Amino acid sequence: MTARHFTAAIVTAVAFAAVSNAVIAQRRATVTPDARLAATPPMGFNTWNKFACNVSEQLIRETADAMASNGMKDAGYEYVVIDDCWQVSREQSGRIVADPQRFPSGMRALADYVHGKGLKFGLYTDLGRKTCEGRPGTFEHQEIDAKTYADWQIDYIKVDWCNADDLDAKTEYAHFRDSLKKAGRPIVLSICEWGTNRPWEWAGNVGQLWRTTTDISDRWTSVVNIINANADHAAAAGPGHWNDPDMLEVGNGGMTADEYRAHFSLWAIMAAPLITGNDLRTMTDETKSILLNKEVVAIDQDPLGAQGKKVLDTGSGTQVWMKPLADGSKAIALLNLNARDANISVGWSDIGIPAGTAVSVRDLWAHADLPLHTDSGKHTKDRLSVRVPSHGVALLTLGAVAAPKR
Repeated sequence: MTARHFTAAIVTAVAFAAVSNAVIAQRRATVTPDARLAATPPMGFNTWNKFACNVSEQLIRETADAMASNGMKDAGYEYVVIDDCWQVSREQSGRIVADPQRFPSGMRALADYVHGKGLKFGLYTDLGRKTCEGRPGTFEHQEIDAKTYADWQIDYIKVDWCNADDLDAKTEYAHFRDSLKKAGRPIVLSICEWGTNRPWEWAGNVGQLWRTTTDISDRWTSVVNIINANADHAAAAGPGHWNDPDMLEVGNGGMTADEYRAHFSLWAIMAAPLITGNDLRTMTDETKSILLNKEVVAIDQDPLGAQGKKVLDTGSGTQVWMKPLADGSKAIALLNLNARDANISVGWSDIGIPAGTAVSVRDLWAHADLPLHTDSGKHTKDRLSVRVPSHGVALLTLGAVAAPKR
């Protein structure tokens, strides 16, 4: 259990719990049969953001070692995924060939090593004739590739869309889904066509997650643009089927600590997959404090599976985001897009809390319950105000502890 150390008992806790559990059951009943593969957003590591084509067996073994020992696994990260450039050719039979120089032991042996660490193993492919980096694509090889990945004991497959402009995305991804099913091994299908073909309208019956945006970069403007784009599709997300605003850049050096905390917080509020893209072997204490914040991870992994929404935009560079949680509490992100610190205020009416309700407040970055009156956060009647740093966030959980008097 992670720590949200406040009571969340809105008026009649027992009655609410029954309603909340019913909502969770209803949401799960409406998703695909493979929802169990990603009942909460997938968490793990992908090589691309930090290493691009510089991938190898040694890198993956060392990354798995690090993930198993540095707190990542304990925090919930489980997938170790190799992105593009691991593949070099096909055998005469059509079977895909991993680079023998970079992966001398082969992919099955590497999968066994990752599994031996209590983790799961993932690979990348592309539905086009070639991958984005010009390696062999899966076009016309869906079934043999799916069988190969099953033979290699792959747990997660990221499927790109380069060199596929003349193909129909919905048809091709469904074909690959069916090929995976025929291969007989449960494998998470990550659809990566950058939102070009409106996957939020159809991909819930195909894969467990789908990209909604262009590629992320390690810049604040990129993160803000992606947040805005992904926010439009909250209704499509839920247990077993998630909007994917791309991998995390936390720890790669292009942003400030406040910007990285905001990046991670908004991914959690949006119920996004938490796929790290930094070097897990050499993380600083600052990076660890972000990626290993179990209270923030718990917001992302909340079993209700609701994607949070922007509930207030002041028009002056500050926003309020709200995500309902399974226990009846609410996660609130106060986001400051400005170049200066700002006071951000939210009223109970903005987030669906009845007027007059006494509310407990937990600061997930400070790991502290906020008192009613402090210099950094004032909690007055039916309203909360917090000082938020430039390009930063305050991430809070609010739980009602007393009903308004009638």
